[in-house]
Amino acid sequence: MKNPTPHRAVFIDRDGTIVEEANYLHRPEDVIIVKGAAAALKKLRRAGFLIFIITNQAGIGRGYYTEADMQRVHRHLLGLLGNDGATVDGVYFCPHHPDDRCNCRKPSPKFLFDAAAQFDIRLADSFMIGDRIGDLEAGRRAGARSILVRTGYGYEECKRAGSKLPADHIAKDLPAAVNWILKQK
Repeated sequence: MKNPTPHRAVFIDRDGTIVEEANYLHRPEDVIIVKGAAAALKKLRRAGFLIFIITNQAGIGRGYYTEADMQRVHRHLLGLLGNDGATVDGVYFCPHHPDDRCNCRKPSPKFLFDAAAQFDIRLADSFMIGDRIGDLEAGRRAGARSILVRTGYGYEECKRAGSKLPADHIAKDLPAAVNWILKQK
């Protein structure tokens, strides 16, 4: 039986948004969580949001590291977040090279649609947070609101796109983005 009240969710890019940008992050020991990220995720959870990480991992497709390397990074990241009381409902990743023309690489909204179907999520009441225009476009294409953070590549994306940035909001970092989400109706 369908849930009469679909869930709200926040979809979050990994590199440059939850963790510091590390250029093809593939070693657990190189994971540095953005200051305040775990506390921000806990706020979302307390407000009733489901939380998903949506990440392009072209380093796999380029042969820089393996899917097993990436999974070790994810286990480490989720462990660090969990140590601070923050939980994530799922991690979706695209392992393809950008030239592969797959259907899962952001800006494709595929993973948002997949999570919505699996977890009964109302995308119109959900958000996508990231540091790249592709993150914002994935959110928009799924019908969610999009927030650009100025961490990672976000500052450069703001300068490059100017007023044409497809964001519903621009935030200093993940904690500021979460604070904005929690003020929305």
